[in-house]
Amino acid sequence: MLTLLSIGLQAQQLFTDQFDLAASEVDRLYVKGLQFLAASQSDQGNWSDRPYGMEPGVVGLALVSLLAHGDDPNHGPYAITIKRSLDFILSEQNQQTGYIGRTMYNHGFATLSLAEAYGAVMDERIGPALKRAIGLILESQSQNPSHAWRYSPESQDADTTVSGAQMVSLFAARNAGLSVPQEAIEQGIEYFLSCQTKDGGFGYTSASGANSPRTAIGCLVLALAKRKDTPAFQSAFGYLKKASQSNNYYHYYLYYGAQAFFHASPEEWNRWNQENITALKQSQNPDGSWDGQFGTTFSTAASLLSMALNYRFLPIYER
Repeated sequence: MLTLLSIGLQAQQLFTDQFDLAASEVDRLYVKGLQFLAASQSDQGNWSDRPYGMEPGVVGLALVSLLAHGDDPNHGPYAITIKRSLDFILSEQNQQTGYIGRTMYNHGFATLSLAEAYGAVMDERIGPALKRAIGLILESQSQNPSHAWRYSPESQDADTTVSGAQMVSLFAARNAGLSVPQEAIEQGIEYFLSCQTKDGGFGYTSASGANSPRTAIGCLVLALAKRKDTPAFQSAFGYLKKASQSNNYYHYYLYYGAQAFFHASPEEWNRWNQENITALKQSQNPDGSWDGQFGTTFSTAASLLSMALNYRFLPIYER
């Protein structure tokens, strides 16, 4: 005869079994993707899918996806891939200015990877390189009339996508123990709020033309700034929940969308996460990669990072 206690234990076991099954499914997809990145990396530390796989920003995102799995970065199965990625990113940095790559997109994502590697990877070059990279972000912001960022360090205009990459890098650097002025964070937030539309979304360069990728960026920036209880965040997340996942910038959306849902609501993230796992399982190539408009390396790294919240090893992925 079933008792309430036995029914409860059965339900708990069913939940545990389902959770373990979901976790093993994520790990199967994730490891397969990491194996693709490790097997396809060049000796120089980048990837051959031109032009994006050869850019330090994409190499940076691939590096973060490797670190996010939680393997030992110095002696684990992907230690060589991690070292090559760092070698490439550091080789792309201007030693005088701190600038990494040829665009602030590259600089932001590459800086994020240095922040996540700092303190985890045994490489004495990372700390000084990260400080130089953060210094360039702050200097660029100080010279920008909007106190935000666009394509080059000298840009006098700004947009939310480039600015999002710099803001996340600033938060990651702060998590790593570097000093980041609160004024820089506040000015960046002010720029984002100036681009928020009446329906809660975020536009590109102004408060118009909102879409789901840019709104996911805005949600994440506000969440990392500890502003989840503000009307601006709540209206942005309301927009994001209703917005369609357009094929345009799909993997870009996955990268930011996963983090936005994760920070906003455990219940909403659980639903989003399960739908994402199902979709990625169906679209993963036999070699472990994913295809997308910005090349195989970017699409694979972004797909992996959209699942990385299931591990929560990196500081930037903590609630």
